[in-house]
Amino acid sequence: MIIAVDGPTASGKGTIAQALAEHFGLPHLDTGLLYRAVGRQVAINDGDADDPAQALAACDFPDELLDDPALRSEETGGLASRVSVHPAVRQALFERQRAFATQPEGAVLDGRDIGTVIAPEAEVKLYVTASVQERARRRWLEMTGREVEISLDAIEQDIAKRDARDIGRADAPLRAAPDALVFDTSHFDRDQAIAEAIAAVEAALA
Repeated sequence: MIIAVDGPTASGKGTIAQALAEHFGLPHLDTGLLYRAVGRQVAINDGDADDPAQALAACDFPDELLDDPALRSEETGGLASRVSVHPAVRQALFERQRAFATQPEGAVLDGRDIGTVIAPEAEVKLYVTASVQERARRRWLEMTGREVEISLDAIEQDIAKRDARDIGRADAPLRAAPDALVFDTSHFDRDQAIAEAIAAVEAALA
């Protein structure tokens, strides 16, 4: 069984995907980490994330980079959004994601094009979203909890820019698959969102 969880940044898709994986006993892949690793590698190389050749070269990152705490920073998130617009980067990471999705025991993957590109045959597809304002508030609380000084307005502007890039890119744009269950978490807390998602998947499988 493949469960695809898509959605924009800070929508809660990662939290939901991880909870679904635990509930159904499936391996989980946060595909956004792959793009964050590419963005981080570009920075390590002192490269330009907007340069297709330099972004593609950064796809050859060492596996241990996936454990780098810097991958969770806002700066790396912005770099990930920039490298993800390059078709060559998306193709380079496609096979890695596809292999994870099609393993015999099944899998849960979250990202921005899982249900539309990586695993269109997924038995269940969720598209998790929330308002820009709510997503910015969550990210601000997360960052201030880590004692990172940043304004709520700056985060909201950054999220809006990322949305525009992700939705507007020519290759694998962010969108809900036609058969996806669209799941708005704007008014849910973490536990409510998880419970609703599990119920939705169980209903879809039934």
